[in-house]
Amino acid sequence: MEKFKELKFNIGELKGLSAKNIEEHLKLYAGYVKNINSIFEKLREYMMDQEKNAQVIGELQRRIGFEFNGMRNHEYYFRSLEGGPKLLPEGSHFKKALEGVAPSFAAAIAGFKTLAITRGIGWAVLCWDHETKQLLPTWIDEQHMGQLNGLKWILCIDMWEHAYVYDYPTSEKKKYIDAFFDNLNWEVIEKNFIEAQK
Repeated sequence: MEKFKELKFNIGELKGLSAKNIEEHLKLYAGYVKNINSIFEKLREYMMDQEKNAQVIGELQRRIGFEFNGMRNHEYYFRSLEGGPKLLPEGSHFKKALEGVAPSFAAAIAGFKTLAITRGIGWAVLCWDHETKQLLPTWIDEQHMGQLNGLKWILCIDMWEHAYVYDYPTSEKKKYIDAFFDNLNWEVIEKNFIEAQK
């Protein structure tokens, strides 16, 4: 089985998000890549005697969703911060679609920020449903509980404390959300949206 590779991201200086916080966050991402590779290595080993190792195999397989999604979720997140903050392109298809599900683009983003401030740890995600051709916001507990099947990720924000703890106390996570949006590369979000249409 081919190993998953740790991606490198071109994230420069950010406003309101320190280099220390990003550095530590990237280490956490690297841990997910290491862990998912380790799980598949161990599964191969334990499957040599499946009867003897049935319980261990079952627990390792249960862990796949958490580690794999931890890796992939962070890849979406860090890509959206690459290249510095950029505006949506003129005539944005994403903006038009978002305005179709909310009174305005600003109202839709405000609603997404409200989703992000949900109590608990997890991810606020805006997805594209190819079946109904619409954007759907969703909250994902931890890394893997509450994901909507078959949907493509367009925009996400990591709402685990590790995403902002070096810069903001948990009582000020709204400031982190605002800082994330201040640094967002909307061109990446537009690209995600266009790719999801295919």
